[in-house]
Amino acid sequence: MIFITGGTGLVGAHILLNLTKKGKPFKALRRNTSSLRICEGVFSYYNELASFSKINWVYGDINDISSLEENIKGCDYIIHSAGFVSFCSSDLDLLRKINIEGTANVMNVSLSSRVKKLAYVSSVATLGVNHNEITSEKSNFMFSDSNTNYALTKYYAEQEVWRAIAEGLDAVIINPSVILGPGDWSKGSSQIFEKIYNGLHFYTTGGTGYVDVEDVAESLVRLLFSDIKNERFIVSSQNVKHRYLFDMIADEFSKPKASIKVTPFLKELAWRGELIKSFLTGRKPLLTKETAMNAMKTREYSNKKISQQLNFVFKDLHLTVKKYCNWYINHIGNPSQH
Repeated sequence: MIFITGGTGLVGAHILLNLTKKGKPFKALRRNTSSLRICEGVFSYYNELASFSKINWVYGDINDISSLEENIKGCDYIIHSAGFVSFCSSDLDLLRKINIEGTANVMNVSLSSRVKKLAYVSSVATLGVNHNEITSEKSNFMFSDSNTNYALTKYYAEQEVWRAIAEGLDAVIINPSVILGPGDWSKGSSQIFEKIYNGLHFYTTGGTGYVDVEDVAESLVRLLFSDIKNERFIVSSQNVKHRYLFDMIADEFSKPKASIKVTPFLKELAWRGELIKSFLTGRKPLLTKETAMNAMKTREYSNKKISQQLNFVFKDLHLTVKKYCNWYINHIGNPSQH
């Protein structure tokens, strides 16, 4: 039996779907207040609604140790994919609570329950960036003023996993790059699709790695049931410039391509403008100082390790973009209302 956290999110829902298709028994943790809309939408997209109705949900919270202890009983494996993504400074306490404290709780209960193996969904944000080099699993995190609060909390969360490994837990860690998939396009990396569908006029000179959410789920499950343990793996399909990806999405949506290059001056105006807009409307800013700075940088990631050790073949980025643009257009009817 497998115990899974984060099943109501984009990555977690695809992990549940992957395990369902493989016939693996599992229990999926959810809070009483959590919505199943993303998970149900994912299963619907793959014509697996009958399987969705059979998911074994259990109630609890990664910050409620007693619920973890109760629900992990009888489980040999754990997949910890629960996490919180935000680049708003006001969310720092929540980032710490969920990403760091929640992960520490899962690790402690995993150790006391003597599970066979754990798989953790981390992020490439926890890896260092060496000048003029492609980032690999050996690239160490570097503390600097450019680190986002999200990156810091994911780094410390990952340290909790390494601490548990040192205390005897067998575990594997994946570090996905920017994840593309079918979900709520008002949240996380899926906002890329929303912004371009509604008209994105600006592009930056930066770039990064992108990966299909199906590849994230598949690589994690394969690593969990492999003989590999106590290692981390970058999960990234292709390194491209942001503009290159934006143009692909715009073409699929039949929307105009972004044509205005963001200069350092425009960048500073943009995030400050969003801050003022956020203050006036009471809504979280779509662009922050952190995300604006990162959008100007180019970071490349190596997938050589997982490709070689698992003989893993990543999905083509063009096919991924085409697939999920069709999702937002056709599957949910009018994506602008999603």
